This record gives sequence, C-alpha cells and structure tokens, in this order.
Amino acid sequence: MSATPHRRPAAGAITLPNSIAKARRLAGRARRMLSLSSLVLAGAVAAVAPAAPAHAAFPERPITIVVPYPVGGATDTLARSIGQRISETLKQSVVVENRTGGSGLIGMSVVSHAPADGYTILFGCTTDSAIFKAASKAPPSVNLRDDFAAVAGVALAPHILVVPAKSAPQNLQQLIELFKREPGKHNFASIGIGTLSHLEGELLMITTGVQITHVPYRGGSQALMDLISGNSSMMFLSAPAAVPHMKSGAVRVLAVAGDHRLPMLPDVPTITEAGVKNFSAENLFGFYAPKNTPPDVVSTLSKAIESALQRPDLKTMLESQGLEVQYTTPAEFTDRTVKNFANFDAIVKKANVSLD
Repeated sequence: MSATPHRRPAAGAITLPNSIAKARRLAGRARRMLSLSSLVLAGAVAAVAPAAPAHAAFPERPITIVVPYPVGGATDTLARSIGQRISETLKQSVVVENRTGGSGLIGMSVVSHAPADGYTILFGCTTDSAIFKAASKAPPSVNLRDDFAAVAGVALAPHILVVPAKSAPQNLQQLIELFKREPGKHNFASIGIGTLSHLEGELLMITTGVQITHVPYRGGSQALMDLISGNSSMMFLSAPAAVPHMKSGAVRVLAVAGDHRLPMLPDVPTITEAGVKNFSAENLFGFYAPKNTPPDVVSTLSKAIESALQRPDLKTMLESQGLEVQYTTPAEFTDRTVKNFANFDAIVKKANVSLD
C-alpha cells in the first residue's frame, strides 16, 4: 500500500502551528455566534418596544380667528357667530382677535406670518383686499390671493342701490334714463374712495354709459343722510344700513348688486334682472389660513365651517342681516378669490381709481 504523499506548503506561504490555527478557528466561530445572538436580541427588543407616538389629530388646542376690522362691525359679528359653531363642532375653544389698521393689512400680516398649522386663521373680505391691491400704485405687503390658503367661502354681502324717497325714478331703468337725459347734473355718494360702494357706482357708469359725479364721504352715516336729504341722487350700501330707512319711507330701494335676490328683500330685483348686463361686484367673505398650511388641516377647518353654516339658527341670523349664505370648498374658494381679484382689477383700471 502506497503512503499518502505529503503536500508541501506553497512557496512563500506561512505555516501556522496547529495550536494557533485551532485557536483562530474557535475565535471565528465565537464571533459568528455572538453576531447571531445580537440579531436575535435586537429583534426581541423591537418586538416589545412601544411604537413611536403618533401626532395628535388636529385640533388639539384652541384656534384663533383674526378679524382685521373693529369689534362690533358686521364682519366681526359674522366671524364670532361662525366661530362659536366651529368650536362646538371641533370640540376646541375658538378665540376671535380684532387686529385693525392699514386697510386690513395689519390683521392679514399677523396671520400670513403665523405658523402654517391651522391654529391661526383669518376671516376677511376678499373684495376689500382685491380693490386695495388693484387701486394701490405700490403693491400692498400682503393680499388674500397670493399670501394665503383659501379655507372656505361663507357668505356674500350684496349691496343695494337706493335713491331718495322723493326721487322720481321708481326702478333702475327709469333712474338710468334720468341720468342720460341730464348728464352732469347728478352725483352718487359713497363711503370713501376705493370702497366697494365707490366701485359699484363706477361700474354702473361703465355698464350703462351714464355720467354721474362721485362724492366720497368718510363713512356711511353722513353719506346716507345727504342722500335722504336729496343732496345725492343714488348710493350703494349694505342692506342692514338701508332697510330701516326704507321702512321709515326715507329711501327707495331699486336693485340688489348681487347675483341673487336677498331673502330680506324678496321683491327687489338684482341689477341684472333690472336690465343691466355685465354688472358683477361680488362682496365675498370667507376664511383663509397661512400659505402652505397642510391640506388635511385646511380640510378639517373647511368641513367644520360647512357644518356651522348648515345650522338653521345661524343661517336665519345671517340672512336677517342681508347676507347670502354660500359655503364653498377650499378649491372653489380659491377660484372665486382669483376671479374676484381679476374683476376688480379690471374695474379699477377702467375707472382710473387710485388710492395714492
């Protein structure tokens, strides 16, 4: 029987004594066992460790509604009425803060610079912001179209066209005919340059071709008193301000400057129904959040607002103040805001109105 040939180490190889080689093999096996044990232990720990806490559902603390108008005004009352119902729906406190000044810019600036988390939102008039931007030579520091996320439209506040009770015209067409027969002899009052009541008078001239002189006042009370006395031929103003004088017989209401008749004045036609085409002066109110507010937060707020507006008591109260309740989703309200800005930009340019 031949013996097994002895293999010599390759040239240059290092031969370890058997004891050292065996020790290395044992050490390698120990390391593999330790790694396996570590993996098993890590898996066990992960299985029993508590999951990372999820973020609490919005809202988990009070919400602030900023109103850029004084306490007690129509806008403030509307915001507080809706805010109360939002609080009931979301089960969180809703605080209303009035931050006035700068034609609404102070309040808008406060909200635009707030964290985009839905806890500070704005209740504002889209129309005011649109007119202010269009009529200012220097762009305002903030506006509702460019610097906010639309949350929900809530209502329209159409103005109405009134004339002195002793005025001869009984309807809008007769008023237009009077202005055309006597160009340059009539004027219209407004609550100030660049206000909606001013732009509506300008728009009536643009759409009918009549020529009447604008007489601005500092506020509505004096303007209305001069209208009643006959110093002005017509005026656009809010329904709540005019209706008491209509009931007393001091003024006559000829038309509603909106797309629909008002529930409180069901027999008064809109300007379009009265025969004037292309008259659009939407007085739109709604809620806005800081830009980049998460869509799910915006959706939660919007649905709470929609729920509030469905309350019969709130709807009745708002309609009694001359408001037309109209809920619009964030997407719809965004679209209406853009169109509102475009409409008043066109009116301001055609009428050459400037606030500077």
